[in-house]
Amino acid sequence: EAGPTMVGDEHSDPNLMDFLGARKRNMPGNNFCEYYVNDVPRVVLDKLEKLGYRVVSMTGVGQTLVWCLHRE
Repeated sequence: EAGPTMVGDEHSDPNLMDFLGARKRNMPGNNFCEYYVNDVPRVVLDKLEKLGYRVVSMTGVGQTLVWCLHRE
């Protein structure tokens, strides 16, 4: 999978978004903001693993892949 990678919404932890190097944007037509990074998902998942996050599940929604993570 190629980047960019969506990593959060407008209510996400700002410290975590900083750690990931994420930028907030508002796409035309959306009434919400999202955080994204230019990294591929593998790089993002590696960074999150260093913080104790683990993949719980993964699914595809149309052209989008969604990972669900949990931290102990």
